[in-house]
Formats: sequence, structure tokens, C-alpha cells
Amino acid sequence: MRRILIALCLTIVATTARADIDIKEVTSPGGINAWVVEEPEIPFVALELRFQGGPVLDLPGKRGATNLMVGLLEEGSGDMSAQEFQAKLEELAASISFRATDDTISVSARFLTENKEDVVALLRQALVEPRFDQEALDRVRAQVISGIASDAKSPNTIASDTFSAAAYGDHPYGSAIEGTIESVGNLTQDDMRDAHRNALVRDRLYVAVVGDTTAETVGGLLDDLLGDLPQDGPPLPENITYDMAGGITVVDFDTPQSVALFGHGGMKRDDEDFFAAVIVNRVLGAGGFESRLMTEVREKRGLTYGISSFLVPRFHAEVMLGRVASSNETIAEAIEVTRSEWARMAEDGITAEELEVAKTYMTGEYPLRFDGNAEIAKIMVGMQMIGLTPEYVTNRNDFVEAVTLEDANRVAAELLQPENLHFVVVGKPVGLENTPSE
Repeated sequence: MRRILIALCLTIVATTARADIDIKEVTSPGGINAWVVEEPEIPFVALELRFQGGPVLDLPGKRGATNLMVGLLEEGSGDMSAQEFQAKLEELAASISFRATDDTISVSARFLTENKEDVVALLRQALVEPRFDQEALDRVRAQVISGIASDAKSPNTIASDTFSAAAYGDHPYGSAIEGTIESVGNLTQDDMRDAHRNALVRDRLYVAVVGDTTAETVGGLLDDLLGDLPQDGPPLPENITYDMAGGITVVDFDTPQSVALFGHGGMKRDDEDFFAAVIVNRVLGAGGFESRLMTEVREKRGLTYGISSFLVPRFHAEVMLGRVASSNETIAEAIEVTRSEWARMAEDGITAEELEVAKTYMTGEYPLRFDGNAEIAKIMVGMQMIGLTPEYVTNRNDFVEAVTLEDANRVAAELLQPENLHFVVVGKPVGLENTPSE
């Protein structure tokens, strides 16, 4: 019955998509900052924590340690086994999840108001008192290694790993957060404790709470939950500049369809031209069937089922990427058309009509992102991490509308670098070989 109730709460809250939310900034007595949105109509709370750093803090020779550690946080803590922990969650009709990405560890908790204290205590136990039992370590390690072995047969993963290694070298961005079969196979309980101590620290923590709570009560909750975590950790890695030359790298792989990942340097998220770059990218390749790449490569020539481009402004490097798949016989033409379209937009820019269509979509879809307490909480921690203020929620669309055609075309000429596009092609492409740019 309680599971049904919490699902109903999620459904009801999700029907009120809006961007006119009232964000309150809170600092706990212990100095933990958080953004809070009070939504008392439904007896449900969404709590989102995000720790900056995550897998980029893996120690030398320990690649995959943070990812594996995160996978163990719900595998036993305090005096509870993994089974007891999950049984308690079920009893409380709550959900807690942990996730590692390149630069972060995300913790999400969803619970009914009446169970708040018990859920917070359970989450605190997982964060502060993980057991890292050898049995759990061996079991989760085996799952991770199985995933690594499976990824080694995936053309998309091979393309991503090859591109990253060439672009970033020894920087953490140059290797997958999961590590290798060898590195993960050698990880110990002590490595898990080191990864836990280095990654879950308060001075790289961002918090959002949305739902049936008040700003006045959140401070005490956060101190109870997070007050026993270490204050600080080791330094983050240095920023790295993407400087891979244009050209083609072919990875021989027995498949009837080649996959290509391509890209060049991108733009920082805090650049004053970032919204213009987003519009340019949407017109080029992020706009689905309305994008130029989809029109030229798929609709006009039938070379692919799909092609896209995307901006990736990570914390320590920024890049603009694209992806396309085509048969081995046609991938060379798909690449030629892609590079040509990239060059055409860099030289000629976009049209006034394309600008308005992109703006209409971007301003119209923005409120739809706020489709529930959980999504609002995720958006708020993301905003905090990139240095935005609460006012951004209400004035973001103004930034979009302020982009002029002159702005967009100036940015297109600066951002798009057809001569620097590097394509990593995985498959048996006909007519392609490793060809560095001139």
C-alpha cells in the first residue's frame, strides 16, 4: 500500500510542470548550504546530494575505485547487511540511489514525510558507515568486470574510449570511470575506504530539498545526515585543454555497420556566448529531425538512421561531439557530408527562421523540465554546481531570447572547426583509413 502511495505522490507532483518555483537558500548550523523548495501539498520529499570530484579523484593505479565504492554504499552499512538495508527501505516505502559520473557522485532519496527521520537515519548510515564487506566487494566487483567485458564488444563504447584516450591521455578523462578488468580486479577493501574518504566530503557538496518540508527544519536534517562526513579531500585534477588534431582514426571491428564519434574543442558553460552556442548546436545537430545534419545525412541521402551533435562542458575540459552510424560501405560519405555541413554553418551561420524555431523550442520546453519534486531537486543541484543563482530559474529564457542572429553567426564561426574535427570510426569502413589532417 505504501509503495502505491509514494507512486501516486510522484504522479500527482509530476502533473504540475512549472518554472516559477520559490527557491530558498539555507545554511545549516554546521555550515552545510542547501537550496530548498517548500511544496506542502503532497506528503513527499525529494532530497538530492551531489559531490563534485567523484571518479576523477581515483588514486594512481586505482582506476575504477570510486565507481566500485559507490556501488557498495547500499551493500551493507552499520550493523545491517545488504539484505537488511533493502528490507528496511521497502518497509519505509522509500528509494535511495547512488550514482557515479565523470566528475560527480549523486545521491538521490525519495520518501514520505511521515518516514523522514527513519529514511534520513538510514541514508546517513550508508554514507557515513559503509561496511565494504569482502563478500559484497567480490560480488559487485564481478558485476562491474562483467560490464567492462561487455563494453569491450560495443562499438559505441570502443569509439568513446578511443576518442577519450587520444584526447585526454593520462588525465582521468582519458579513461572510463569503471576502470579496467585488471585495475578493478586488484582493488581491496582499503581502496574502498580511501575512495570513500576522498570523495564524500562536505566542501564539495551541493544539496537540494524539495517537497513537504520547511527551510527552517532542513538545517537540522542536513547536520544529522552529513555532519560526520570529512570537511575536505584531496585536490581536484588540473584542467586540460582539448588539442587533438583533426583527422580519422579507424578501429578495426567485425560489424556490418560502422560507428563514428567525432568532435573538437568546445565552450565553457560560464562563457557569455554559451546560449548562442546551444542555439547553434541545436540547429546543427541537436534538434532531431529539424537539425541540418539529420536533414543532410539521413533525409536527403539515407546514410543513417540518426546523427546528432552535442556540447559537453565538463568541469576540467570542454568539447563538442557528434555521433553517427552508417553501413561500412556508406560511412565515408556520411563523414564527408557531416564535415561539409559543419563547414557550411561555420561560414554562413544559421538563418533568422532557424534562430526563431530554436528559441521557440528552448523557451517552451524549459518549464517542462520541472515535472516533479525529484526533477526540480536534480536541476537545483546542477545549477549550484555550475555557479548559477536561484534567479536563473526565472530569467533563463530571457538569456535565450537575448541571442541575436549576429550573435549566433559570430559564435558559429568561432565554435565550429571543421578542419579540427577528428572522427573515431569503429567497424570495417570502406574507403577510410587512419588519416591525420593536413
